[in-house]
Amino acid sequence: MVLRFDSEYFSVKDTLCCGQIFRFFNLDDNSFSVISGDKIAVCRNENGFAVVECSDDTALYFEKFFDIKRDYSLIVTDALKYGVDILDKAVIFGKGIRILKQDYFEVLISFVISQNNNIPRIQKTINALCENLGEKITFNGLNYYGFPSIEKILSKDANFYKGLGLGYRAEYILSVATAVKNGEISFENLKDLPTDCVKKKLLKVKGIGPKVADCVTLFGLNRADSFPVDTWIEKIYREDFLGKETDRNKITEYFLEKFGVNAGYIQQYLFHYKRNFEKTL
Repeated sequence: MVLRFDSEYFSVKDTLCCGQIFRFFNLDDNSFSVISGDKIAVCRNENGFAVVECSDDTALYFEKFFDIKRDYSLIVTDALKYGVDILDKAVIFGKGIRILKQDYFEVLISFVISQNNNIPRIQKTINALCENLGEKITFNGLNYYGFPSIEKILSKDANFYKGLGLGYRAEYILSVATAVKNGEISFENLKDLPTDCVKKKLLKVKGIGPKVADCVTLFGLNRADSFPVDTWIEKIYREDFLGKETDRNKITEYFLEKFGVNAGYIQQYLFHYKRNFEKTL
């Protein structure tokens, strides 16, 4: 099935390359294959449309995954009302970014792996995890692998994960998967709680720090009242907002208070712009 959506507020490349997801591949024809759980789609922008190719039985899944029903023009308008120079530039640069509605467990494990790591290595490690423990998926003649279940992840020990390149994160993967399995931080037990309560529960689990918790609430639970802070956001805070705080929790609080209900979307505009702009200098 081929789905087409207006591309003014849907850039496939910017959406996939802004740091919120790691399981995608750049294909030779300027398309991207993106895998979520055990489902796959091939996406591209062409002739004013974002085009999503997927199987008939996953069409509704990917409409939800790409957050198609949300009016991103309202988010852009809200972001521009603050009159902040770097934010104005970031919104114009990245207004095609959409916050994906990803599988919670996959986001949780992926961002635990992402700690103190670079994106190529994160992608390599997650792909190795899927190739070893996930189910094979074939689409358009190419083979991919689904994200492993909790049971599959818990069937291996720390040494197995160290062999995949996870290093000290191996223990964290098992700790987090166990906490999900036991219901401590399962999706069902978190989905109706306020974001601050969700974050407190996540932070009780070995292997989850503040940045990972904020990424999970934003990308795994779609809580826009989340604002992950990394080195790029710290640079923005100091260089463009002239902030003096050094505690990342206080930097998060500053941005949440400033940008309110759409803070998570604004974080993505700022992060994507700063990271790409700095590369050109």
